[in-house]
Amino acid sequence: MQERLITLLAELRERSDFEGAATAILRATMDVAAGTCGAHENARILRAMVHHRPADGYRRLAVMDLGAESATLTGFKEAFLPSATAWRWIVENRQPVSIDVNLALLQTEGPGGPEPTTDPGLLATGSTSHDSRLRLLRRGATHVYVIPLFGLRGSVDGLVSIEAHCAAAVGAPFGWSTCAKDLEMLAGLVAPFVSELPLRPAKETATDELLPVIGEAMQGLVRILRVFREQRETILIGGPTGSGKSRLARWCHTTSSRSSGPFEVLDLTSVPEELQMGELFGWRKGAFTGALRDNPGALGRAEGGTLFIDEIDKLSLRAQAGLLHVLEERAYRPLGDTAAERPANVRFIAGTNANLVEAVRERRLREDLYYRINVLPVQLPALDARRDEIAGWASFMANRRHEETAPGGRATVSPEALALLGEARWPGNLRQLDNIVRRAYALAVTELGGETTREITIDAQHLGHALAYESPGDRARALPLLLAAANALHLAAKRRQREGTPIDLDLAEGFKGLVLAAALDETPGNALAAFGVYGKGALVRSRNHHKVLRREIERADALCRALAEPGETVDVRLTRLLDEADASDSERRT
Repeated sequence: MQERLITLLAELRERSDFEGAATAILRATMDVAAGTCGAHENARILRAMVHHRPADGYRRLAVMDLGAESATLTGFKEAFLPSATAWRWIVENRQPVSIDVNLALLQTEGPGGPEPTTDPGLLATGSTSHDSRLRLLRRGATHVYVIPLFGLRGSVDGLVSIEAHCAAAVGAPFGWSTCAKDLEMLAGLVAPFVSELPLRPAKETATDELLPVIGEAMQGLVRILRVFREQRETILIGGPTGSGKSRLARWCHTTSSRSSGPFEVLDLTSVPEELQMGELFGWRKGAFTGALRDNPGALGRAEGGTLFIDEIDKLSLRAQAGLLHVLEERAYRPLGDTAAERPANVRFIAGTNANLVEAVRERRLREDLYYRINVLPVQLPALDARRDEIAGWASFMANRRHEETAPGGRATVSPEALALLGEARWPGNLRQLDNIVRRAYALAVTELGGETTREITIDAQHLGHALAYESPGDRARALPLLLAAANALHLAAKRRQREGTPIDLDLAEGFKGLVLAAALDETPGNALAAFGVYGKGALVRSRNHHKVLRREIERADALCRALAEPGETVDVRLTRLLDEADASDSERRT
């Protein structure tokens, strides 16, 4: 075995990408596991898989069938974790486990051979879901062996699974113990190569309306989802708010074999806890007060298609128990229905921006539900980690917005404008980018006098002003905001000039009053603090600030009235400040 490991290590050092390393790893794994088959008649190793899935989701996946030249991902349509329960065992107990697929029996390999697990929770749930067992059996797998892959800091970052066929050993020890130690040594050797080597660059990643831009950071995730989208097991999409989880869920549905069925979204942020059971399972007329008619619920509406449950960490504990039952039994009953349970022909996708492990620890999420939905997890990176996509998304969003007002037209984002976007931070992700592009588009249209043209260009000036509205409390944004305000005033003046009602330049002096109004709003009733920010505290101490305040607020009021559109209300703060200035001045004189 030592010579085999030395040979494998030399081969791995020559590999430059994960796919090449996976080929060497899986070939060596099957060679070692083949020694187990000698004790059984007609036994053979079928395939092996590498699953690299740190806590936040799948990163890499590779499969090799017996006799294959190399490992593959996209060509394999049924690559999935052998069992949610096996993964749970691996994570919690940090040791290999074997599965007798026919008996749904999960066992560990002890010194004297296989031993049933001693965890009553695992024994009660069985080793695999019914769906997983059927898939394994269709592939000819009667026995599976699963070995953990440990990260550099000792975390369980994935696993290697080996599938074998041996009808004679069903219900009897298969004998993984003869090679268990060698397989563990091999897994320990290859783990760093699994996690550290980059994925092989894709020659071309196909895009579409739902995923019009796929950058380097997204290529590996999309490759994995092309496999996962065909599975019946739940996909769990994690990622920050606004990063595109719902779009990715819809893409999984639209490009899968279920695309002819409905795509239903249940956003739990908009459903109170007491209504979640009804919204999920539906209800019969009269089930409760206010149930005036039957409601099919999200499950009923998604029949034959996909149900995307967004923000699944917001699901109540009662609804979690109901969802767990559906995932395990594939059946449910609407509220108030006394008939037999209905089959749930639904593909589930869940979304979250929360740390579900932390939610389990805090008892906000059932542990058994967590492992049931965490079968095929992926993590959508934030837009800041996908900066090569920003230009593509901005152009897509601009054209989508222009298409709404000028069908068949084209919107162009200038290279200088795209450069500004590339330098910005994106804590709000794609949603924030879309808002900024829409704002810049509106500024470009305003500059054209509000007229919609077939061709429109969003330039650096438009984007700069649109970006300036972000993070108004940030000191670094003060100058862009001032420039944006000046540009807005200039655009308004140009429009008024065309309309024959020009704005006097002297009105721009009213900006000082707006600054004072903002300072007084922050420190109501404390004129010394407001004036002191701008070095004018002496005016207040000498009680000479009243005249200045009134003059500047009157100018600000005149500016606001000049800019107000017909029917638009002028900021009431200025009227209030004028009244306060009059009262203070009268008090001072008396």
